[in-house]
Amino acid sequence: MAERPANCQRADQRPAEASAPAGLTRVSVLLPLPLDGAYDYRAAPALNLAPGDFVSVPLGRRQAVGVVWGPGGDDVAEARLRDVAARLDAPPLPAVVRRFVDWVAAYTVAPRGAVLRMAMSVPAALEPPRPLQAWQARAGIEPQAAGLTKARRRVLETLGEGPPRPTMELARAAGVGPGVIRAMAAAGLVEPVLLPPPPAFGAADPARPGPLLSPAQAAAAAALRRRVEAGKPGVTLLDGVTGSGKTEVYFEAVAAALKRGRQVLVLLPEIALGAQWLERFARRFGAPPAQWHSDLGAAERRLTWRAVATGAARVVVGARSALFLPFPELGLIVVDEEQDQAFKQEDGVTYHARDMAVVRAHLGAIPLVLVSATPSLETARNVADGRYAALHLPDRHAGAALPEIAAVDLRRHRPPPRSWLSPPLRAALGEALAAGEQAMLFLNRRGYAPLTLCRACGHRMQCPQCTAWLVEHRLIGVLQCHHCGHETRLPEACPKCGAQGSFAACGPGVERLAEEAAALFPQARIAIMTSDTVPGPLAAAELVRRVEARALDLLIGTQIVAKGHHFPMLTLVGVVDADLGLQGGDLRAAERTFQLLDQVAGRAGRADRPGRVLLQTCEPDHPVIRALLARDRDGFLRSEAEARRAAGLPPFGRLAALIVSGPAAEAV
Repeated sequence: MAERPANCQRADQRPAEASAPAGLTRVSVLLPLPLDGAYDYRAAPALNLAPGDFVSVPLGRRQAVGVVWGPGGDDVAEARLRDVAARLDAPPLPAVVRRFVDWVAAYTVAPRGAVLRMAMSVPAALEPPRPLQAWQARAGIEPQAAGLTKARRRVLETLGEGPPRPTMELARAAGVGPGVIRAMAAAGLVEPVLLPPPPAFGAADPARPGPLLSPAQAAAAAALRRRVEAGKPGVTLLDGVTGSGKTEVYFEAVAAALKRGRQVLVLLPEIALGAQWLERFARRFGAPPAQWHSDLGAAERRLTWRAVATGAARVVVGARSALFLPFPELGLIVVDEEQDQAFKQEDGVTYHARDMAVVRAHLGAIPLVLVSATPSLETARNVADGRYAALHLPDRHAGAALPEIAAVDLRRHRPPPRSWLSPPLRAALGEALAAGEQAMLFLNRRGYAPLTLCRACGHRMQCPQCTAWLVEHRLIGVLQCHHCGHETRLPEACPKCGAQGSFAACGPGVERLAEEAAALFPQARIAIMTSDTVPGPLAAAELVRRVEARALDLLIGTQIVAKGHHFPMLTLVGVVDADLGLQGGDLRAAERTFQLLDQVAGRAGRADRPGRVLLQTCEPDHPVIRALLARDRDGFLRSEAEARRAAGLPPFGRLAALIVSGPAAEAV
């Protein structure tokens, strides 16, 4: 732990208590720093402090902002304590959020201050928003008064027809320039008034009718609605095949929570790529939800954090960090695609948002809905043990059939030299494109090639910082390390032997697939969908619109193409390397590969045209491939659970990782 600042007394780790009295004169303040303990300060009675209040306190030679975590202790003389400088004009951090911070810190063995920092990620939001300056006509000034220009008369007439208006809005309505408004203010013809800031988010309408649900959807929606209306805590798995309409089902639970006057949090693994989800929400509720993800600008994050804290934002859709927003009236949490590994936070405070959502819902005594077509083994076990309830949607919505899945044995159907698409997959692509349908190629490997090799000496281009292979990204002309982010240009000569122009690209990435597909189908309109080519929500939304508008014929992408997209004309999915995720020693490799490939396969045939999926594999007899072909998800989960149980692996045992790092290998 860092050294304690002078004149600050570290308090014992007292839990946050909602019942602590207001008007505290000695307070324990937790700071958003990598420290586990809170510090005691003296507080003037006039501050009227209570647990949860945001305060400014001296910390060494600077001022810091923290949260009153409870009453201070009495083990240090009051004369040694420093004074709280001020109470900030911000809604207090709710007691349930403070308990959540304590719980997460204890479970993840992280400093409480580091966890608090995630709940205080927007310090600017602690300042109240500035009021909006508008203009109104000064009392007694009439538009017909003598000596007024036509422009000034129009301004006064506009103000006489409605409420005060901000400068630019008034200028546009009156057909004048903003300079006219400023000159009228200087002449005393108009006077300023301060208006409260306009609402940052529209109000979702829970009474707005939704689409017609199938009998299975209606039954599942009714069960969720009853749980929400009763305020009944507990976890429910909403389990349904891809395309079964799970989103519309849990939208009914969202509506029920809104009708009860409660806030709702929906977690998505890739909210920046959720353009279709956002459009569906707006159609259902008449207004978009508030968003929370890393692509938001500072101003948007400030508005959203403050709107959540004040209760103005009633529905928030966000990535895993949204779990730490200060909801005062949270009534429902939904975790969509609960099995997705994007919910796992690897840096800083390490946690899994699905598991922490279970804790957050338990602490708040509210219902939680986990949604998936391929539930995680942890969730499946909790359902089997009776800890979670479960609802199942066995069929696709509107009578659509599940796609036919077949394996292409690459040992028998080899692609041509320096190619990666087998003859059966090439033929299927040609048939789909000739029929005016859309197709998708999936390869979970970004860039052009995963390895760059010198043909003269065999030297492999490695990252100088972490020794991982450098991946060629030909579209932007760099070699990139996918572990640490290091980038460099491809040298003209081999750094080991000096040979000129001797580098060869080994293996395929999505860029290389696009190159091959363009050569095979020169008339096809092709796009690549990866985190490199769609770096944010606007780019992702534009690409999705192009697919929906049938402005693209072939979509080539990594795992983000599997994130819940609905493309009615997409009938063929080709998985270029179905064995890729099975490599390595990850205990969840088989489970994650099954989940990912099942999700990718689910993009095909989601409307009235039948779908087809081809899995290129060198191991057609692998249990994962066999389970996918047989659509035996439950059988796969049973066999995977048996193997894990026998080995004492999660979820039947626990693993801990001890990571030792340093600037030099010999030091560690």
